[in-house]
Amino acid sequence: MFFVLTNNKISIPFFLILISVNIIPIDYTVNSVYGQASFSGGQPIINVPNLKAEVVFQGLHNPTSMAFLGPNDILVLEKDQGTVQRITNGNMPAQPILSANVATEGERGMLGIAVAKHTATNGNTFVFLYYTENNGSDSPLGNRVYRYELVDNKLINPKLILNLPATPGPFHDGGKVLIGPDKNVYAIIGDLLYHRTQAQNVATRGLPDLTSGIIRVTQEGKPVPNSPIGNTYPLNLYYAYGIRNSFGMDFDPVTGKLWDTENGPNYGDEINLVEPGFNSGWAQVQGIWTPNGAIENENAGPLSLHPSNLVDFGGKGKYKVPEFIWFQTVAPTALKFLNSTKLGKQYQNDLFVGDYNNGNLYHFKLSQNRTALVLSGTLANKIAYTLQDSRPAILGSGFDGGITDLQVGPDGYLYVLTYAGSIYKIITSSSSTTTPS
Repeated sequence: MFFVLTNNKISIPFFLILISVNIIPIDYTVNSVYGQASFSGGQPIINVPNLKAEVVFQGLHNPTSMAFLGPNDILVLEKDQGTVQRITNGNMPAQPILSANVATEGERGMLGIAVAKHTATNGNTFVFLYYTENNGSDSPLGNRVYRYELVDNKLINPKLILNLPATPGPFHDGGKVLIGPDKNVYAIIGDLLYHRTQAQNVATRGLPDLTSGIIRVTQEGKPVPNSPIGNTYPLNLYYAYGIRNSFGMDFDPVTGKLWDTENGPNYGDEINLVEPGFNSGWAQVQGIWTPNGAIENENAGPLSLHPSNLVDFGGKGKYKVPEFIWFQTVAPTALKFLNSTKLGKQYQNDLFVGDYNNGNLYHFKLSQNRTALVLSGTLANKIAYTLQDSRPAILGSGFDGGITDLQVGPDGYLYVLTYAGSIYKIITSSSSTTTPS
């Protein structure tokens, strides 16, 4: 390995700084999510004797995200259909509870969902949806976050919460949305492939325009006071920036801190601890390497542990090296903390991550102060250079079509959504099973 871990920081021998990491023999996997799955398999395999994956539902069309309304009651999004399906006790009605007009090219579509109960509205349930809205023309209207009310099994009264760009694209739309411990709405968006502004750490390309960031607003769509990087629009909507693309984020149930996964080009997939004002470094650094080459064909260039050319908005933006890096791309997607003991106390509040390229489910423990991952062996330097290196972190594999979402159900178990159209539940071997649908 090139790097060693010293006091939780990556250090390198000086003579290796001038060596390109491309000397490592690798077979790149193009990191494009929501495309053709690159593998096939049957029943997922869990690498722990007392755990197994149980089928909850099959037959969805390219699902991207899910959210629980209650026990055995799940809302699931279908990317290209623009639909919100409701699955109750393993049954899905013939008609979705919502069908929206969405653009579908590339990574556009029906992408993210979050649910919030609201006693202030007579106990109504709010459902927040992130999708690429289309009016039937070739150009999408934008990546929109709408707040709906769930009434009598219908999503009604849409209210526009966020109006985010969708062009140039059609890739790097991000799309995950969640409700934070502060009850505010967090939505993540990438760089739309070719876009460059100060949010992508290019100082000469103008102010951020709500791309490459984690965008935060109230449930009414208003700016949250005391934004970490600025108090004027659009800076007052940014919680973090410098993000190339992401399909996963979650709050640590113990500390309340936000974590995310991020997709690199041909290298450098990341897991990050996202403090307020976090700058992930794109497009000046990915993983710990400077991008080298044209857009859509970037490769890992020189090492960049302490990049000096980043936009910091007067010192308010803070860059930090990722907590974990896959040098060979796996396309990490969902990230979820298991705030439950249902799989055993040894997994309580641990971090789980899914990937799209291989259909792997990863498991990570956190350090005592929960600001880093506990890594050892081939992962002790925070980097998996090869797919073999990451094997100690793989809890399960063979999730066909790739994993697109992870959620913890009201029953405390971990649920896995795959792009091939299945929902699985990770349970203990002694748990009772449900009847597959």
